[in-house]
Amino acid sequence: MSPHRAIAAVFALHGAVAGSLATRIPWIQDGLGLSPATLGFILFCPSVGAFVGMPMAARLAHRLGGTTATRLLITVWCAALALPALMPAPAWLFPTFLLYGAAAGMSDVVMNSHAVVVERHLGRSIMSGLHGMWSVGSLVAAGAGALAAQAEIDARLHLGVTSLVLVALAAVAGRGLLADTASADAPAPRRFALPSRAIAVVGLLGFCATFAEGSSSNWSALYLTEVTDAGPGVAAAGYTVFMFCMAGTRLAGDRFVRRFGPVATVRAGGVVAAVGGAVVVTSRVPALGIAGFALLGLGIAVIVPLVFVRAGNTGPTPGDGVAGVATITYLSGLLAPAVTGWIADGLSYPAAFGVITGVIVLVPLLAAALRPRTTTSAPEPAAPATPAAPAGHR
Repeated sequence: MSPHRAIAAVFALHGAVAGSLATRIPWIQDGLGLSPATLGFILFCPSVGAFVGMPMAARLAHRLGGTTATRLLITVWCAALALPALMPAPAWLFPTFLLYGAAAGMSDVVMNSHAVVVERHLGRSIMSGLHGMWSVGSLVAAGAGALAAQAEIDARLHLGVTSLVLVALAAVAGRGLLADTASADAPAPRRFALPSRAIAVVGLLGFCATFAEGSSSNWSALYLTEVTDAGPGVAAAGYTVFMFCMAGTRLAGDRFVRRFGPVATVRAGGVVAAVGGAVVVTSRVPALGIAGFALLGLGIAVIVPLVFVRAGNTGPTPGDGVAGVATITYLSGLLAPAVTGWIADGLSYPAAFGVITGVIVLVPLLAAALRPRTTTSAPEPAAPATPAAPAGHR
């Protein structure tokens, strides 16, 4: 297995874990008799665990080596899938989901950091496609989980078997990862890597994209229901269209990056997303609202992958830069659903998405932060697409 295919498989496996668990949350809620409020607190724990764990991932990668850390953490993440359904009481779910989130966030950082190294090795943009593979893995696993739930298969059996299969696949993918090339004398990352000034603007760009993505994915169905009077099926279709547009654009996005460069690609995407936001705000019929969310998905899809590439090529080590930006984007992901709900409750749903559209407008203005200062894996159009020497990595 080539390094490119190996890291693509790692991304798909990471998405598969998230998609599998998402479909069985109702089983866990019913089995333990969780109230909506208790479940809400429990589901907040993975975000807290990831937010705490991600800044420490670069240090672990430095100590073990990026390849070894990626192999280890993706295996831990796949194994963690089996735990939530095995917990005997609600109190056990809180620490379990904290650890689950920490494994998710840390594996996210190291696999994106390794992807930056693979990009450098190949000398061409691949990050957008890798994030597309994450979406594919999540969608496929969610489909399998939905079938298991429909067949009333016990979640302990479903998630346990799925976890074993994913761990085995992770071992196969891990053998194909690119060997570490970092110097043994390279300086150790900070113990708790927070964003540096060098990547602050890049992180802000990622914050804007993640804010729009988090708000749209969490609130699109409810927006269509409340504002356009869409039925449950049509409202769910709005979310599905948004996610498929995100996945499809990411799978094809590297072609645009190679041809037009990261700056032009993100500027164009920001304009498309802003138009989509305006369509959502003004829509009063379901079809127009779905079209708006489709444009949002198309426009913001490649931004976060390119932000991670830029951060990985800016920090003192790939992992250090990626961890710093991941902290910012994850904070955005935490804030977006709540802020959107607060604005919608205090004013209206269109007002909330008006604010989101205003955030998106910043994307074309910040896109210049992605311009490489040195030769990178995602060159501007005039740069030759020849393999670059491996160097320093989301």
